[in-house]
Parts: sequence; C-alpha cells; structure tokens
Amino acid sequence: ELNAIDLAWDILARFADADTPHAFCDDWVHVAAEEAEHFALLADRLAALGAAYGELPAHDGLWEAAAATAHDLLARLAVVPLVLEARGLDVTPEMICRLERAGDAGSAAILRRVYEDEIGHVAVGARWFERLCRERGLDPEAAFHQRVRRYFKGALKPPFNRAARDSAGLPAEYYEPLAGAAA
Repeated sequence: ELNAIDLAWDILARFADADTPHAFCDDWVHVAAEEAEHFALLADRLAALGAAYGELPAHDGLWEAAAATAHDLLARLAVVPLVLEARGLDVTPEMICRLERAGDAGSAAILRRVYEDEIGHVAVGARWFERLCRERGLDPEAAFHQRVRRYFKGALKPPFNRAARDSAGLPAEYYEPLAGAAA
C-alpha cells in the first residue's frame, strides 16, 4: 500500500499538466488518500501483531512497472491499475477467507475494506484509460493488449474475479485473451 500511495501521486506529478482535466486529478488524489488509509490500517494491524512495516519481505513489482511506464500514461494505466491492482481483486477474497478460517477477523476486515476500495481504484484506471484512448482515436482493447504485452513482465494469471472486474468496468476482452500468455 505504501508504494500504491506513491504511485497515485506519481501519476499526477509525472503526467498531469495545465490541460489535465480536474476530474483526473481529483480521482488520483482520492486514490492516494484511500491507499494512505489502507497503509495506516495495515501498519496498525502489523503493530498489533508484533511486527512493523518493512520487517517482512515484499516485492517491488509496482515500482518496476512504474519505471517501465514512466514515459507513457496509457501504459501506466494499463499495467498498474488494470493489471497489477486488478490482480488484487482476484486474490484478496481467498486471502480474506484464509484469515477468517485462521480466526483473524481483524485482518480479514481490513482486507475486506481494501478490496472494496481497490474495485474503485481499478475503475478509475479503466475510466481514464478508455477516455484517453477515445481522445487519441485508439481502440481501447487493442491499446491495452499492445501495452500489456510490451510493458508487463510475466503472465496474466487466471482465475480472474470476473464479478469484481466487471464492477470496476474492466472488460473481460481486455484480460482474458492475455491469460497465461507471457506478456
């Protein structure tokens, strides 16, 4: 979540200018604020469990994606919210179930909150990706496929949480053709 805070601000600092719609800025400020809330909830939960942020191993996938897409807003939107954050929609429900089965209702409740908010974050990415494609005369599906194949390292891993992705406005035609393919 800490990287997600920085990435929400980075999209504004890197890509916004005087001509950027206020709604774009408002959306990403809102995403940054929610990511900060998530970080605080998770950091507090770790502290309650006797750990601290930074003590446990983590991956750097979000920042690697940010570096790879630093020059192309459509690529950033395709890879960060529409691939990486959308993956969270796929895996978080099972994580919640595992925590509940282990008797950790507190952690499960936090992840449930994060999950619900992340649907909105993916929706922000999808809305702006499609709007920018239309403004540039690009087919959104083709633009998504092109950028994911070029900038995402790895494969899109099923199973997909189609209900959550649909709620976020992320069409199956974007991600299903790339499932299991080395993008």
